[in-house]
Amino acid sequence: MPTLVVLDLVGIFVFAISGGLVAVRKDLDVFGVLLLAGTTGLGGGFLRDLLIDAAPPAALTDWRYLAVPVVAGLLTFGYHPTLGRMERTVNVFDAFGLALFCVAGALKALDHGLGPVPAALLGMTTGIGGGILRDLLAGRVPVVFRGELYATPALAGAFVAVAGTELDAPRTVVTVLGALVCLVWRLLALWRGWQAPRPSGAASV
Repeated sequence: MPTLVVLDLVGIFVFAISGGLVAVRKDLDVFGVLLLAGTTGLGGGFLRDLLIDAAPPAALTDWRYLAVPVVAGLLTFGYHPTLGRMERTVNVFDAFGLALFCVAGALKALDHGLGPVPAALLGMTTGIGGGILRDLLAGRVPVVFRGELYATPALAGAFVAVAGTELDAPRTVVTVLGALVCLVWRLLALWRGWQAPRPSGAASV
């Protein structure tokens, strides 16, 4: 199985679990859980494929891309009390998903002829897109806009992967390095409580 496909499927699974947990906490039914799990797992890759004109998106042509979030959603629906108590563990898995997606998205964008900067931006979009769509469907402000250091680590990881590729480093090396940069930054932010800067004082009217 190609490396990019493996990265995609693993990232889809862990993101889908986080989406399913949001649905459970919103007291949605099984369809709502599956919808948010699928949206979270597939949304970023779907946006990426549409933007790079990789049509139809992989999620619509490969049955594995649909099966993985369905399995993750059903697992979350059935075992959400256990998964809910594992919030820290789920956040760690989500960080792994972010790291995998930002690198996979950037590399796929490069493979489709995009330049380094657009490819890095698309890598970030692949990592955060599903979560943004999930939060909008769940009726809450997306996590990436609430001070969480989420998009910045994704962009950094994607940039490392793109830069390494431009320097003709082996694909495996740039994949690991890019993912590690994103993963370590995100985990440190969770552990230390780092937040993105926010405006101080009351907003003017």
